[in-house]
Amino acid sequence: MKGYRKVLVAVNGNKGVFDYGIRLAGDEKTWLTVVKVIPSYEGDIDLTGIKKIEDVLDSGGRQAIGEIEAAARTAGALVKTRLEEGDVSGRIVEVAREERCDLIVMGAPKEKWYRKLLGDNAVEKVIAMASCPVLVVST
Repeated sequence: MKGYRKVLVAVNGNKGVFDYGIRLAGDEKTWLTVVKVIPSYEGDIDLTGIKKIEDVLDSGGRQAIGEIEAAARTAGALVKTRLEEGDVSGRIVEVAREERCDLIVMGAPKEKWYRKLLGDNAVEKVIAMASCPVLVVST
C-alpha cells in the first residue's frame, strides 16, 4: 500500500490493531493517530463511596492510551493519541476528518449473534460513514 500520509488507528482493547498500525506507519513512513473511544455515561452520577468518578467512567481509556504511548516510544514511532467520548463509530469518523486521515485501521470484532441481529457493529458503521478507506484487520 502506498500513498498514505496520515493513518488513524481505532483501538478497542485489541493490541494487535495497534501493532498492525505501527508496522504500517513504519512501512509507509506516515503519521499515525491512535484513537480510543469510550461510550458516554448516561447513568446516575450520584454514586456513593467513589472519590474520583472520572476514574470509574473512564472505562480504562487513560490506561490504554498510556500503554499505547509507551509502546510507541519503545518502537520509536511518532504517534498522536486521542481519548474520545461518545458514539464509537461517529467519533472515529469525526476524528479521521479532523486529523485529515487518508486511512482508518480497525480491528474485526468477534461477532455475537445479537449484534448481527441488531446491526450494532461499529466497523460496519464506520465503513458506511467514512470519507476515506477503512482497513479492517483480523487479529
